[in-house]
Amino acid sequence: MVVLDGIAEVFRAERARIVATLIRMTGDWDLAEECVMDAFAQALETWPREGVPHRPGGWLTTVARRRALDRLRRSAVEATKLREAAELSGDEEERDDGGIGDDLLRLIFTCCHPALTPEARVALTLRTVAGLTTAEIARAFLVAEPTMAKRLVRARRKIQHARIPYRVPPAHLLPERTGSVLGVLYLLFNEGYSATAGAEPVRRRLCAEAIRLARTLVELMPDEPEAVGLLALMLLHDSRREARTDAAGDLVALSDQDRTRWDAERIAEGVALLDSALRRGRPGPYQVQAAIAACHATAGESTDWPQIALLYGRLAKLVPSPVVELNRAVAVAMADGPAAGLALVDRLAGALAGHHLLPATRAHLLRRLDRTAEAVAAYREAAELAPTDAERRYLARRAAELS
Repeated sequence: MVVLDGIAEVFRAERARIVATLIRMTGDWDLAEECVMDAFAQALETWPREGVPHRPGGWLTTVARRRALDRLRRSAVEATKLREAAELSGDEEERDDGGIGDDLLRLIFTCCHPALTPEARVALTLRTVAGLTTAEIARAFLVAEPTMAKRLVRARRKIQHARIPYRVPPAHLLPERTGSVLGVLYLLFNEGYSATAGAEPVRRRLCAEAIRLARTLVELMPDEPEAVGLLALMLLHDSRREARTDAAGDLVALSDQDRTRWDAERIAEGVALLDSALRRGRPGPYQVQAAIAACHATAGESTDWPQIALLYGRLAKLVPSPVVELNRAVAVAMADGPAAGLALVDRLAGALAGHHLLPATRAHLLRRLDRTAEAVAAYREAAELAPTDAERRYLARRAAELS
């Protein structure tokens, strides 16, 4: 069982990087994913008997590469591709893994090519890089699973048929993809920070990978303030990681977190990055969100809720969204009282119908107004709609406490 758990952990940590390497090598997205799955299947058979290798990522990459080369050799029409792949290959066990991360950044830029629709860019990145299932992505986009499956197939075919290059584009082409790349990195981090499905509320490796890629992007585009702002936002959020869950793995509300467990070094780095981005005089949505996170991270005995409410108002103008308005309502409730916040929340009933955050926020404000029965009902409604086990437990516990 320990070995099987180890294989599952390696799968979560290494899958995207190995897929990226094989896509670079073969140019075939479907073949890459199939060969990676074959490699993990071989690990399930071999590792319980022989033990986990010293470098499991390298072992899996070697097996997947060899499987891909075998598949290509069996196809005469792929002779040119085979020669190119052979030139790029070499025994993974004889080299360091350091280059794999670059393949992942290439993969993200390829997924964000302007020839693809914005929805296809995000969906393809979530599937290939974040490893979300088609069903999970379909739920995020509020479409049927077969519909999303077709979109993903069309996106991959377009990349292959249009011969979209698998690379980080040259400097003069970076601006046209910057927004999409920042968007998918943001979604990648959010999926790690607040998982949309599963038993674990926080996917730490996914957060770490998003931060690493954001650092790489800042090195690539040091004069892009939104890239710097996004990295600052990630670091400021991630600074609270250890305090967000308790010993049982359940969520801990921000107001109840032990601030001594927040990472002071990450907060300092995030604030410094935010300051450097804002000095450029081109504030964007990621910088505004980082400023909100900085207000929380640097708060002393009292949080500056009026300032946070103002920042959410600014963000709502930059990125009109009912979720942003919901967060602004929470800040207004903290600054001006729960009744003021509840009035704003109730205006969002249609826009956020079926989203668990709406009844969860209403429940919190109703509790503060001592409308206990309504709060319990709202907590229970939110628990039924919540996508993860940890959120369901948290909301159910809140309802039980009031009951």
